[in-house]
Amino acid sequence: MAIEKTLGWSNDEKILAGTAMTLRDAIGTTLTDRAYRQIREDILSGALPPGRRLRLAPLKTQYGIGASPIREALARLCGDGLVTLEERRGFAVAGISLEELWDVSETRILIETAALAESIRNAGTGSAGDAWEAQILAAYHRLSKLDKKLGSEPPSPEWERLHGEFHESLVAACRLKKLKFCRQMLFEQSERYRRLSLADYKVPRDVSGEHAAIMQATLDRDAETACSLLADHIRKTAEIVAEAVSKGNGSWRQDPLSRELI
Repeated sequence: MAIEKTLGWSNDEKILAGTAMTLRDAIGTTLTDRAYRQIREDILSGALPPGRRLRLAPLKTQYGIGASPIREALARLCGDGLVTLEERRGFAVAGISLEELWDVSETRILIETAALAESIRNAGTGSAGDAWEAQILAAYHRLSKLDKKLGSEPPSPEWERLHGEFHESLVAACRLKKLKFCRQMLFEQSERYRRLSLADYKVPRDVSGEHAAIMQATLDRDAETACSLLADHIRKTAEIVAEAVSKGNGSWRQDPLSRELI
């Protein structure tokens, strides 16, 4: 490097400088990832409500992270559809509407059932197929223990995590990375609607039974039945969310701070 030659650095000094640069880059990436995960979870849970202006100064204080990692995290969340960026107004939590609820839900059905069908086709019958089946069984077993509690208490953070893992396990054998990326993005967007609407709204529903039926059809390699059950599962959640909203449940009001400029 030209700077090394100008400063007359020794080999040891060059190594130390390179290590410091690598460490600094790693720390920056780690902070960005941390900011991304924390802000994302607060958006999904409603702690950062729809429409909330995301000013850098308060976010720095709230998360204990510098402006640059937070700005990078917000840019990533824009790509996920959870944050918007408007000229002169800066970043904000994406708004919500019944129209978008159905848009997200029906698009998710198209994408997730395609990923599931592809996963079933590609799973194979050898050791790779066995590993895929074991992953699904393990994910369902962990989730089913908490599914049974849903009638008496709202979903816990652990249930939210295991629920995501179960749906992800179903499509794990899909080789189309961009399809899986789109599925994950739509899953998170639809889960945001559910979490904002149904925390205190209970309806009779055998969620564990729905998950079990989807799992069994998938393990039977019955793509048509598995995809039909999955579509019904997603659509039923959207219908319950829409019903909850019509009855005034959940956290659907735009945040009063949404007009606050950055």
